[in-house]
Amino acid sequence: MAHSCVTVTLDELFVRTTPYARAAFDAFVALIERCGPVEVIGQKTRIVVMARVRFAGATVLRDSVRLNIALTRRIDAPWVERIDTYMGGRWNAHHFMARSAEDLAAIPDLPALVCEGYRDLGMQGTLRSADPSGAAR
Repeated sequence: MAHSCVTVTLDELFVRTTPYARAAFDAFVALIERCGPVEVIGQKTRIVVMARVRFAGATVLRDSVRLNIALTRRIDAPWVERIDTYMGGRWNAHHFMARSAEDLAAIPDLPALVCEGYRDLGMQGTLRSADPSGAAR
């Protein structure tokens, strides 16, 4: 399977989208940065957000961005379009769309959820545990 880790600037990725979609992405990153330091890496087909490891990201579309945040649990919410589950249920990538920063503001739990993903998966908090409940190894 083909794979590319070519890095590109965020401006290059957003050149063909709306300013509202870019504002949504910037607001998403700002929420995450309130949790702690991250690295935002533009790649050919996606954007990766990393703390110690990748735990969030985005795909730029014509008039929106498809965002994702990984959590150790699955959440049932109307704004979640899809959940990809890995590691026996310990890594759940929640995918959702945003056309503007207002779309993110309409998700009341999002600030807490991105910090949960940052702490538990991005900083590998629960990955150091024997199980998702946090029991020490």
